[in-house]
Amino acid sequence: MSALPPSLWIAFAAALGLLVGSFLNVVILRLPERMAAQWRREAREVLELEDDAAPMPPGIVREPSHCPHCKHRLSPLDNIPLFGWLLLRGRCRYCKAAISIQYPLVELLSGVLSAVIVWKFGPTWPALAGLAFTWLLIALAGIDFRTQLLPDQLTYPLLWLGLLLSLLPMFVPPAPAILAAAIGYLSLWSVYWLFKLLTGKEGMGHGDFKLLAALGAWMGASALLPVILLSSLIGALVGGALVALRRHGREVPMPFGPFIAAAGWVWFVAGDSLMHAYMRLAGLQ
Repeated sequence: MSALPPSLWIAFAAALGLLVGSFLNVVILRLPERMAAQWRREAREVLELEDDAAPMPPGIVREPSHCPHCKHRLSPLDNIPLFGWLLLRGRCRYCKAAISIQYPLVELLSGVLSAVIVWKFGPTWPALAGLAFTWLLIALAGIDFRTQLLPDQLTYPLLWLGLLLSLLPMFVPPAPAILAAAIGYLSLWSVYWLFKLLTGKEGMGHGDFKLLAALGAWMGASALLPVILLSSLIGALVGGALVALRRHGREVPMPFGPFIAAAGWVWFVAGDSLMHAYMRLAGLQ
């Protein structure tokens, strides 16, 4: 494996990332719908109401892709990651309805970030773990951006995978990983309750606590403060730009999960370089 040129591995990772990105779009769109349908069923059972017999939304794996407008099943040519959208010029082949820009953006993001992971780690086990880390973060960020939800079905696997990898250890040893997961959760949990006590409002969701805990399990406690600062900076810049462009009202809640995910991925890939650059600028090196 190591005899193959690095460029070939990077290209392979990019192609794999495009394919996985197509699946991530399915997860981003269908998982929240299935969660909501399951919650409705459970609520009716608790309230002892009759089942409304509404069918469950399409599954994530088995049901084939279809146009959300005309429900026509998509052909393999339509499903080619990124290029299918470009060939169709962003419109359904059958009903000519516009296809969301989310599809090519998620696929492109997955392809580019996957290539960066393999460029960073090479054809190694840490690269494989980094790909799983990347894909889970993309799915979480996409779902939170659309629905302001960070599903336990994704945050818990990310957390447990980080803790299990610490047993090797791959990125951080077990004790620092466990400690960082606890600190990551409790830090945002404390901010949440302090804000709620002072204002009577909820400033963030519980999923944010779990996401930061998962990042701590992967990278250790030293990454938590930079991730929080980076995510706050990115959130302030994006939120300020949206308000300035009048794309987002000041009183409309904005999901914080995508910013935590973005900051966590950046620190995972380039944390050491960013820290060294900061130390040099601060005159500490």
